[in-house]
Amino acid sequence: MSQVGCRLRNLGLLWVFVLTCSNILLTVRLLGSTPDCGTAPGLAKAKARVAHLQHLQQQARRADQPEHGGQQAEDALDQQSPNAEDDLDPDTISVDPALGRWDSRRVLKMFDLALVGAQYAQLSAEYKVTLATQTSLERLHSLVQVVHHWTGPLSVALYAAGDEWALVQAYVRYLRRCYAPVRERVAFHAAFPADRLPESSPDQLMEILGSEAHLDCFRPEPSLKELMRQRSPESIRWRMRHGYPQNHMRNLARKACQTEYVFLVDVDVVPSMGLAQGLNDFLQKAKCTAPSVAPDAPKAPPPMLPKTRGAGHRPPPPPQCAYVIPTYELDERVRFPRNKSDLVRLAGKGLARPFHHKVFIYNQYATNFTRWQSEGDADNAAVHVAYNVTNFEFLYEPFYVARDTMPPHDERFMGYGYTRNTQVYEMFVAGVQFQVLSPTFSVHWGLQSKQARPAWRELQNNENRRHFDVFKREVAVRYRRDPLSMVQPNRTPGKA
Repeated sequence: MSQVGCRLRNLGLLWVFVLTCSNILLTVRLLGSTPDCGTAPGLAKAKARVAHLQHLQQQARRADQPEHGGQQAEDALDQQSPNAEDDLDPDTISVDPALGRWDSRRVLKMFDLALVGAQYAQLSAEYKVTLATQTSLERLHSLVQVVHHWTGPLSVALYAAGDEWALVQAYVRYLRRCYAPVRERVAFHAAFPADRLPESSPDQLMEILGSEAHLDCFRPEPSLKELMRQRSPESIRWRMRHGYPQNHMRNLARKACQTEYVFLVDVDVVPSMGLAQGLNDFLQKAKCTAPSVAPDAPKAPPPMLPKTRGAGHRPPPPPQCAYVIPTYELDERVRFPRNKSDLVRLAGKGLARPFHHKVFIYNQYATNFTRWQSEGDADNAAVHVAYNVTNFEFLYEPFYVARDTMPPHDERFMGYGYTRNTQVYEMFVAGVQFQVLSPTFSVHWGLQSKQARPAWRELQNNENRRHFDVFKREVAVRYRRDPLSMVQPNRTPGKA
């Protein structure tokens, strides 16, 4: 019996020893592995992205060297892995610098629908209006609040120069990782200056992709500032010397919309809660009854061009309306207004005021905010036309909802000055009636004060003023109207 007991004891000790060794080996193996928790792509996918982007850069460089002929370009395409796109993370915007489309002057290369939200197409079929906006890297964090207020489709045009593109990619990946509305509702488009197409070294891209995974989902603005520290000083200097192509970006965001109507805003303008659904219900039954030439506009002069011989009688164009969304500045110490009554109360306390009221009053003046605030609308009232704009004047630039048949933004105007207001002016000359909606609104955070313009901004304004001298004459000839007598000598406004 004692021998049997010893054998059992020895077997037990042997079994304990085997289990101990197994646990040690398992622990060593686990410590040596690289986890992928789902909040960031695995190392293999990151390496695949870097290799793919390197290949695209090589293609772009070869395409710019005609002496290499077409054979090398074909060889480059043959070398591309057929599964390269499959290896890319679905949150990565993949663009080929050798492709894209140019603007009319070949100063900007653009990519439509570069990364599309999972529900963008479906929402575009369900809604009659898309929110279209544009931004560079600096203000991209503003999109977070916009997407949580706007339940319909959003079209966002992104601008980046050179190595900024890697940072834009990283922040878009962060937004899609952290916020379901961005992942589902937003379609992103991209634009690059011709002399600074996307570029980044593999080491830099790996570093940026790695840093994005650690950004805090609850702090979008500080996270963006943290990411922007990786911008090169040369890129910052380049951006200071070159104007932001606002009108190119507006056209890019607008023309990618799939809905009949577009709500075109700046990225830091936040719509009121429920605006998407309210506008959708309104537009389902809206009928523009305005005449093709607004009756309250100054009388037009005689036609500036003779009628074409034998052209015959042409019926007047159908009436067109643009629906103005009143926009306010809001003190950053208060909460976002829940409804119109809340906003009017804040305005009475000086905590909200019309957009650009102190900076440049003509920017929104024709909206007539005093009348809008006095309209006694119930907070749950349906979106409706409160009144027509009857005191239109040049430099008026409201944020509005309109059909996508409106004139495009003229892309000669780069940087600051004469960008939005020239397009609104052309709409007015074309006979569009501006109608103010209620009880809906939009908000820009911060009460702005008038400050001295930096030298670079004044230079851009002066350059655009020269473009406007030509633009206003072209508009008068195009529509055979000059209702504000803009083509008279010395009629160009000094500031825009």
